[in-house]
Amino acid sequence: MLPGKGCALLRLRRSFQAIMVFAMVASCTEGGLSDDLDAPGIDPTGQAEDSITVGNRLMAAGEYELALDSFTRAALEQGMTPQVLTSLGTANLGLRRLGQAETLLRRAVEDDTDWPIAWNNLGVLLMETQQYPEAEQVFRRAFALDNGESDAIRHNLRL
Repeated sequence: MLPGKGCALLRLRRSFQAIMVFAMVASCTEGGLSDDLDAPGIDPTGQAEDSITVGNRLMAAGEYELALDSFTRAALEQGMTPQVLTSLGTANLGLRRLGQAETLLRRAVEDDTDWPIAWNNLGVLLMETQQYPEAEQVFRRAFALDNGESDAIRHNLRL
């Protein structure tokens, strides 16, 4: 056997195996390899989900980079509203981009001084950066704006 010929044969064998697997999978599907790319359960004529909602679901799943992409789409659709700013800041906080998160969250609380979620998220950031006295004041403000109704804000204030 010539040198290098064994590697070529191995690559050829693996390529052939991959083609066979692909052909078997295609033959197991109802229509074989069709041009119909609709996923099951998808309504191509349906309404798209709000980008903020999608981003929040991604945040809950720990997919901060994808959430950031979704919130960026929301910024293009809605503009830089306090909700979008807070969402972008929170996604950056999840990615440990603390400087960017702080800029966005501070801008959000400047734009809407009465929204407790933005204040709470800014407080979380301040805790992460060990700015405890300011974090306490921010949590107190969030708690007052929320009338003490949010368990998360109450818990953060206790910390």
